[in-house]
Amino acid sequence: MKINKYRTNTCGELTINDLEKTVVLSGFVATIRDHGGVMFIDLRDSFGVTQVVIHDEEMLKNVSKETVIKVTGKVIRRDEETINPKLPTGEIEILCDDLEILSSKAQALPFEIDTHQEINEDVRLKYRYLDMRTKKIKDNIKLRSDVLHYMRNKMYDLGFTEVQTPILTASSPEGARDFVVPSRKFKGKFYALPQAPQIYKELLMVGGVDKYFQVAPCFRDEDSRKDRTLEFYQLDLEMSYVTEEDVLEIGEEIFYDVFTKFSDKKVSPRPFRRISYKDAMDNYGTDKPDLRNPLIIKDASKTLSETTFNPFKNSVIKVIVVDDIGTKPNSWFNEIVDYASSIGMPGIGYVTLMEDGSLKGPIDKFLSDKERKALIEDFNMKTNSVMFFIANKKLAVARRFAGLIRDELGSKLNIIDPNKLELCIINDFPMFEYDDKTKKYEFCHNPFSLPHDGIKSYEQENIEDILAYQYDFVCNGNEMASGAIRNTDLESLTKGFEIVGYSKEEVEKRFSSLFTAFKYGVPPHGGMAPGIDRILMLIKDEPNLREVQAFPVSSSGMDQMMGSPSILDDEQLEELGIEIVKEDQYE
Repeated sequence: MKINKYRTNTCGELTINDLEKTVVLSGFVATIRDHGGVMFIDLRDSFGVTQVVIHDEEMLKNVSKETVIKVTGKVIRRDEETINPKLPTGEIEILCDDLEILSSKAQALPFEIDTHQEINEDVRLKYRYLDMRTKKIKDNIKLRSDVLHYMRNKMYDLGFTEVQTPILTASSPEGARDFVVPSRKFKGKFYALPQAPQIYKELLMVGGVDKYFQVAPCFRDEDSRKDRTLEFYQLDLEMSYVTEEDVLEIGEEIFYDVFTKFSDKKVSPRPFRRISYKDAMDNYGTDKPDLRNPLIIKDASKTLSETTFNPFKNSVIKVIVVDDIGTKPNSWFNEIVDYASSIGMPGIGYVTLMEDGSLKGPIDKFLSDKERKALIEDFNMKTNSVMFFIANKKLAVARRFAGLIRDELGSKLNIIDPNKLELCIINDFPMFEYDDKTKKYEFCHNPFSLPHDGIKSYEQENIEDILAYQYDFVCNGNEMASGAIRNTDLESLTKGFEIVGYSKEEVEKRFSSLFTAFKYGVPPHGGMAPGIDRILMLIKDEPNLREVQAFPVSSSGMDQMMGSPSILDDEQLEELGIEIVKEDQYE
C-alpha cells in the first residue's frame, strides 16, 4: 500500500510478524476502555480492527466513540490473557506515542454501531452512513462490488459489449407505473425514468450491436416489497441471432458461476430444470416455485366430480398429500386452518389415512365410500398420510391458495433446506391473461415477446392458449431474471397490443422509435435481465433488498436521510410550468 501521512497500514493487516515496527493507523474509535490509568481503544477502518494502548489520558480528552483519529506507535505483543483469536490482529496492539484527532469530537450516536440490528429500520436508514460502519452492511457493500466486478468480467469474456442507455426517456406502457420528470424547456411534457432498458436494447440489436450488456438501474413507481424497491439494478443483456435455448444457456452460466463463487450453499447443477408455466401453476401453485420444498399439488377435480359436498361442487379441487404427519396434535392442524383463513380462504379440509384403512378428518363425513377409495388410490396415500383440500370455483384462485398452503406446510414441517440454492427455468408463459378487475386481457409477461406460432397465433379463438417464448429464472421461490425472444413482426406486435386495448395508432405513437427502426431491417434477438439485488439477497440470506443496497429508501418509499420526496419552491414550479393541486380541492 502507498504510504501517506494518514497511515502506513490498515487496521486489519498487522500481525505478530510486524512486532517492533513503528506504524501509523487512522480510523474510527470503536470502543474506549479505561483500565485504571491505562486506556485501550479499538480503532476501526474498512479493513478491520486494531487495539491501541494509551498511557496518557490527555490524548483522549476530546475523543469519543466514532471520532476519527490518527495513531502513531509501535507494534507490540499482547499479554497472553488478552489475545483475541477472533481477530486477525488479535495477537498484537499498538503502543501509542502520538494521537491526532482528524475530525471534530463525534457527538452522541442515535444508535450503537454494534447493536444496529436491534434498531428500527427507519432510524438505521435515516443514518445510513452510520449503519454502513457495521461489519454486516460493510460486508454487503463489498460483496456487491465483488459480484459486479465478476459479472462484468464474465460478460466481457463472453463477447458482450457494454453500452449505457439513457436514464431520461419516454413513458411507455410496460406494466408498472413510471416515474416522470417534468421538462423545463418543453413545458407540459415529461420524461420518464426507465422501468427497464427494453426499447433501447432492441434498438441496439437493430444497430448491429451483436451482444450487449449493462448494469442497468430500473425505476418503478410501485409499492415497495421485500424483493423490490423503487430503484433496483439488473444485469441487462440482449443478443442477436439467438434462440431461446441460446439465451438460457448464457443465463445458466451466469447464475451458476456467480452463486458457486460467492455462496457456500449447494447450487443446483446445470442444466437447470425447465418447467412450463402451466406445470408450475398446477404442481406448485405459482410461477416462482421453491423447489427445495418436495410437496407437490395434485388435482382431485375428476376424482371428486360427483361430490355432493357443496364447497367442492362445480369447483377446481386441489390436494396436497403429506406423509407421516397424521399423529400430529389437533393444535398443529388448527394452525393450518387459521393460516388458511388469514389468506382469505373460507376454510381448508383435510383427512388422515388410519392404520385400519379408514379416513379420519373434518370432511370425511362428506365423502362417499367410492370417493374415499379413489382418493387413497389415486393419490397414493399411506398410513398416517394427511390430504389437504383446497377448492375454488376459479382455477387461478385454487392454484394460488394451494401454492400458499404448500409454502406454509413446507415451512411448518421444516422440510426446506436452507443450505441449498435450487434454480429452475419457467418457460412457455401464456402471452395474455384475463384480469378480473379490469375485465380485459393483459400481457402476462413482456409485450414484446414472440408468440410460439408467430402472427397466426393471434387468430386462435382462445387467446389464453397463445404461448410465447418467455422465460424466468427462479431460485428458492424468487424470480431472479426475466427474458424473452423478441417479436420483430410489426403486424404481430400491433395485434398483440390491440388485444390488451391499444389501437394501432396508439401503439405506433407510443413505440414510434421501435416501429420505425424495425422497418429498416432487424435481426432476430432475445435477452434477459438477472436481478443483481436479488442475487445478493440470496447469497447473504438477507430478508429484503434494502440490506444489500448502499442508500435504499424505506419500505414506505421515503428517504429520510436525503429528505425525499421533497417539496419544490414556487420558483421551481413556475419554471417547470407546474401547478400543485391541493388535496382539499378534490373534496
